[in-house]
Amino acid sequence: MEVIENPSSTDKLLAAIEQLPWPEMNRLTDRLLTLRATRRAPHLNADETALFARINRVLPPADKTRLHELIARRETETLTAVEQTELIELTDRLEELHADRVAALATLAQMRGITLDAVMEQLGIRFPDHD
Repeated sequence: MEVIENPSSTDKLLAAIEQLPWPEMNRLTDRLLTLRATRRAPHLNADETALFARINRVLPPADKTRLHELIARRETETLTAVEQTELIELTDRLEELHADRVAALATLAQMRGITLDAVMEQLGIRFPDHD
């Protein structure tokens, strides 16, 4: 495809595009939409991407469900010793996830030059997330 170094108008570009065969016009349209999305969408660098991976880590659904079951059993005072140990382990894992998430959020806030509260508000994050 010929490169137009300095197109003088959108009309000239459209006139050239109108002459393309249908399949080539479709490929061009796809590429234009991708280019537009790329330019409009915010980009994360590798460090931010790694931070978001940490921020978005949560307990797996089965563990979250089990945590709720164990909390309910504790509240009704029907928790066995084995279940108490399981509850402590799940709670510890949840606390570790929260601590890592907060550390990642704090790093992200520092990178963006804003407060931790501000970055959490931007991302719609509230703790605790197990309720």
